[in-house]
Amino acid sequence: MKSAGRAGGSPVLLVLIGIVSLQFGAGLAKTFFEEASPTTLVWMRLLCGSVVLLALARPRLRGHSGTDWLVVVGFGTCLALMNWAIYHSFARLPLGIAVTIEFLGPLSVALFGSRRRRDLLWVVLAGLGVLLLGFERTSLDPLGVAFALLAATAWAAYILLSAQTGRRWEGVDGLALASTVGALLILPLVLGRYAEELASPQVWLIGAVVGLLASVVPYSCELVALRQMRPPVFGILMSLEPAAAALVGVVVLGELLGPLQWLALACVMTASIGATRSGGRPQQLTG
Repeated sequence: MKSAGRAGGSPVLLVLIGIVSLQFGAGLAKTFFEEASPTTLVWMRLLCGSVVLLALARPRLRGHSGTDWLVVVGFGTCLALMNWAIYHSFARLPLGIAVTIEFLGPLSVALFGSRRRRDLLWVVLAGLGVLLLGFERTSLDPLGVAFALLAATAWAAYILLSAQTGRRWEGVDGLALASTVGALLILPLVLGRYAEELASPQVWLIGAVVGLLASVVPYSCELVALRQMRPPVFGILMSLEPAAAALVGVVVLGELLGPLQWLALACVMTASIGATRSGGRPQQLTG
């Protein structure tokens, strides 16, 4: 019985490590936004994730239809847009608030198409959480909120396309290729406006650390954990991300939230857990 308990706890611990690493990487990136733009750091994060996933998967490129490639390009576009938008939101909003708004994306997917009346409770609870975000801090940057909502929309599309990608590509081949597509899409923005940042060895070092914390560690932890964990359990654990982001914001960035904002986070997290338990969120890796 004890050994079974340890085995059951191991994947849970891995997911939690991945969540903390992801949000700590985001918090660390925010501390360096004066040295490197969010766009540059997002590109370096995607590049790092792409290199690691390509090395792990070694995807087979032949034998796939044009539709298969169209799906994976769309998947990569959503991945790039999601990361680019949320990092620009981080530059304007506290980490916990930005991630809470972004979390409306997967929550919407979990609730979409539900025909259970009780699931309306989760919609109302999530809506209440979003409303509470604005009650205590009236100076929320509108552009930051818009970026977070854009990230939420991209995350929802990312989840839907991940299901299509999983059916058309083996293992994590699709995610590896999507990360590569995302990095290539962001590259012209970096070379066009932020090329001078690439001349700094410090920026490359920062980017490598952010990529390690925000991509490599979460990918690795989740790949191992998902082999031993049911997708609904994984979805419930992922619902802790807003709280993790808020705690990192407090510890790393000194972004103190008020009581109503903590209540807002609790509402969105509870709605996410409830929706996941009702219908189960599609299996996914960290974006």
